[in-house]
Amino acid sequence: MDCTIIDSQLTQSACFGQSNRVDSSLRRRSLPQLGDDTDSESVSEAGDIGDRALSSKRYSGSGRIHFLEDNVSNNNFVLPVQQEAVVHLGSKEQETKPEMPWLLQYISCLVHLAVWGIFGVLTRYLLQKLFGPGIVGATSDQSYMYLDLPSNMVGSFLMGWLGVVFKANISKVSDQLAIGLTTGYLGSLTTFSGWNQKMLDLSVEGQWVFVVLGYFIGLFLVAYSIIFGIETAKGFKWMLKRLASRSKGGNLSSKSNSIVDNYKIHVAALVILILILALLWCLSGVFEKREFSSGNSAAQLWLACMVGPFGVWIRWFLARLNGRGLGKNGSLKWVPFGTLIANVSAACIMAVLAVLKKVVKTQNFDTVASGLQFGLMGCLSTVSTFIAELHAMRQSDQPWRAYAYAVTTICISFSMGTLIYSVPVWIKGYD
Repeated sequence: MDCTIIDSQLTQSACFGQSNRVDSSLRRRSLPQLGDDTDSESVSEAGDIGDRALSSKRYSGSGRIHFLEDNVSNNNFVLPVQQEAVVHLGSKEQETKPEMPWLLQYISCLVHLAVWGIFGVLTRYLLQKLFGPGIVGATSDQSYMYLDLPSNMVGSFLMGWLGVVFKANISKVSDQLAIGLTTGYLGSLTTFSGWNQKMLDLSVEGQWVFVVLGYFIGLFLVAYSIIFGIETAKGFKWMLKRLASRSKGGNLSSKSNSIVDNYKIHVAALVILILILALLWCLSGVFEKREFSSGNSAAQLWLACMVGPFGVWIRWFLARLNGRGLGKNGSLKWVPFGTLIANVSAACIMAVLAVLKKVVKTQNFDTVASGLQFGLMGCLSTVSTFIAELHAMRQSDQPWRAYAYAVTTICISFSMGTLIYSVPVWIKGYD
């Protein structure tokens, strides 16, 4: 039944028929195995699976069993048919696909994550300034419309485009690019720890109504941002397909296959990204040295750019826990423990730094702590991946898990933050 090596004398129709028989046979054998555990694992891996994505060809960046962009709202799953068992018509490049060594792929992922993570930090800062009190005035520290709400909404919207609908297309160009854009850029553009800390600040001031509204409205807006992103991306993809069907040959991907799997191009891209990362770190260091004594927001930003990639790397590594469950039996596979640990731990460390800023009360320490909060903790936590997992759970057969996961993440983060930050502030009376 193996159709990976096909004699050149076979006709295309025979190959196509045999491929269909292999595909149908594998699907029939796989169907009885699809149960609650498989469903739980797939929705838990909807956002990210970390460095496990490099260990198997069956992973396409979002999990072993993932939602097709055309079936996100229809509750359909892609069965884990092995690629080596099926040959798609006209895809001869799969037989001689050059591949980077595993270590080089891993390094490439780390570099992509770092570069795109820094871009995410810069974008988040710009959105804060744009929608903050200085320009638009839509968000502030004293309102449930917290400063990071625009970046969380934009990141969730883009997750619908880059992380759901077009992720498979981006992966055809480069798996590392797909990881860099979703886990690196969108994960750093959005921040759960910053959201949680703003709610803690409001609770310390006794603004409990704003706290409830901040969580409820914030969750509502990011949830519908990814839905809006998915729907608009699907419409745009449909339009591209219509244009492709009208163009000569009706296939836009045939000319790109030689570029997709070109080993030299991947290596050249890696070298360029390493140079970009070195340049970004050097510039951030130079600007940080110049602005540090002033203690302004620019000094905090450049420090955030320097430490942000470390938060992205930690979160990417923790994402390997998604879909694994607890214990030897793998219970609670539906819980994305990697994302949960990243968000809760970042929220707790963010609260620790907030307390220390009130205790130490020096300009230099405030600059360092704020830079770590905005960069390291902001990149360690994520809303885009969190909301992608919630969306996948809502589209599964057990949508209640989405609300249980959201409530668990928020309650643990807020309660731990209250013990770490709010209680000492109330007791000691810090300003």
